[in-house]
Amino acid sequence: MDELDASIVRLLQSDARLSNRELARRLGVAPSTALERVRALTRRGVIRGYGADVDLKALGRNAEALVSVQLGKHQRAKYEQFRETVGSWPEVVTLFVVSGGSDVVLHVAVRDVEHLHSFLVDRLGTRPEVARFQTSMVFGRDHNRVLEPMPEE
Repeated sequence: MDELDASIVRLLQSDARLSNRELARRLGVAPSTALERVRALTRRGVIRGYGADVDLKALGRNAEALVSVQLGKHQRAKYEQFRETVGSWPEVVTLFVVSGGSDVVLHVAVRDVEHLHSFLVDRLGTRPEVARFQTSMVFGRDHNRVLEPMPEE
C-alpha cells in the first residue's frame, strides 16, 4: 500500500460518504485515479464495506458488557456451532475468538441490566457448549475510527 492508498483509506474511514469527486479533490488527483484506487482497495479486501456508526443508546441498548466464555470441549465443530448460533443473536454486537483463559469474548448491548441478566442466565448459560462465563460491564468506550497501516520494520 502506497501513500495514496493510505490517504484514501484514512479519508474514507473519517467519512465514508465522501463523493469520489471530493475524495479526488482532497487527494489532489483526477477523479478517475481516485475511483480506480478505491476499486483496487476493495478488490484487495482492504476496504471491506461501508457502514453507519450508530449510537447504541439511541437504539435502546443502555447496558453493554464483555462476556468471556470458556467452552467445554475444544472441537472445531463445537466452536463453529457456538459461533453460528450465538453470533446471530441480536444482543451480540461482536464475537471474538480469542486465546488465553477464554475461548470467545462477546460484546453485548442490551436494554438494561435486567435484560443482561436474562441474556446471561436464560440464553448463554443454557448453551450446551458453555462451560463457564465471566461478565465485565462496559462503562465507557473509545474507538479509534481512523487506523493507519502499520509501518514496515
